[in-house]
Amino acid sequence: MTRALPHRRNTRARRGLAITAIAVAGLIPVAATPANAATPGRAAAHGHGHRHGADHEHGRGHPHHHRHGHGHHGHDHARGHEQREDHRQDAEVSADADELSAELSPEVAAKLDAAIQQTMAKTGVPGVTVGLWLPGKGHYLRSFGVADKKTGAPMTDDLFTRIGSVTKTFTATAVLELVDDGLVGLDDPISKYIAGVPNGDHITVRNLAEMRSGLFPYSADPDFAKALESNPTKPFTPDELLAYGYKHPNVSEPGTQFLYNNSNYILLGLLVEKVSGITLEEFIQDRVLDPSCLRHTLFPEGAEFPDPHAHGYTNQTLNGATVDATDWNPSWGWAAGAMISDVHDLKRWAKDLATGTLLSPETQAERTKFLGAGIPGAGYGLGLFNVQGWIGHNGSLPGYESLVLYLPEQDATLVVVLNTDILTDGHEPTTLFGQAITNVVTPNNVFFLPMPTK
Repeated sequence: MTRALPHRRNTRARRGLAITAIAVAGLIPVAATPANAATPGRAAAHGHGHRHGADHEHGRGHPHHHRHGHGHHGHDHARGHEQREDHRQDAEVSADADELSAELSPEVAAKLDAAIQQTMAKTGVPGVTVGLWLPGKGHYLRSFGVADKKTGAPMTDDLFTRIGSVTKTFTATAVLELVDDGLVGLDDPISKYIAGVPNGDHITVRNLAEMRSGLFPYSADPDFAKALESNPTKPFTPDELLAYGYKHPNVSEPGTQFLYNNSNYILLGLLVEKVSGITLEEFIQDRVLDPSCLRHTLFPEGAEFPDPHAHGYTNQTLNGATVDATDWNPSWGWAAGAMISDVHDLKRWAKDLATGTLLSPETQAERTKFLGAGIPGAGYGLGLFNVQGWIGHNGSLPGYESLVLYLPEQDATLVVVLNTDILTDGHEPTTLFGQAITNVVTPNNVFFLPMPTK
């Protein structure tokens, strides 16, 4: 069934944008973790994790030069509005086509069923939804397991899910739209916009987006982990999050080392608010979600979670016990990991993200300059990665994981959402599902994204 999403304007009181430097020598924390509006179906998953200090999603950084205020892309607001309207119409046509496309052959579908079920048995994942679209070959959209371990309610593709670090792709897009507007320069120091950032005169907007700021991740701070796990329904403000990281010295000079870090994206969220004059939630709604027709994607104000949704299970607790994390407050991830979506919206977003439909060609080219992150076959750009040709992002936060990928050479899209973040042999569940699925359908482009070793 098709549901109307309770999108409401964010009325949250505007938070102060200046970041107060902690009196202790210390810098920003590095946090870790990772469309089809009118169609029935959703999936549960998310992306961005705190893993007691290790930021567990991967990518690369990339360079770009654009001077603040220059506006050299000629993006006037009227023309930008027209382009967004054209894209909205194209997206709606594409959604209708998806509804009519054929399914993959029974032989391929059977192989995928077996691979997914074997991975479920290996990982102990309660429920998973997999969407795979291969133009010219068909599509595959199936759910397995349960959405609620208590009631046994089945996992289905019409569920909302917390997407964790996939939120970073929306935040980065918002920043890059401001670059296209001539209001932000990628190579401007963050101190130009936000005060109090350790070494902020030398850390650029690009450094933040590409995970090469050198800041210390707030999610790696023991006091943060204790605060979150002691009271997971507690709301956090961006300034509170950054303060956990600012207690520590920076870990490297800007631009010299990749380190997956939620702190970077908290700062980018504050940047969007400072420059645009509206909340990040409002900006993403107006400039990203609406143009891409993502009607079942939202930036929650707190712990709200639209129905229907799967229950999520985690062992990121003080005693290591597995608990239901469905109603935990995702504000601790904010611009790095708080958003909610579904399988169909994520499918649409995967292609928009990878192909840059909301950005100028010049800015998208900067975004997709993938730099190494110490992982074979993988690179990170500005808020997205490339793993063996698959472009996108993963997400993991307590209770949920998601994987949103697009393979340009085959115009293929893969979305995986599931309702646990519990690791298997040190690997994210979505990594193992991505590997198993791509082994079947794209053996020359097998997705595998191991946890960083340091």
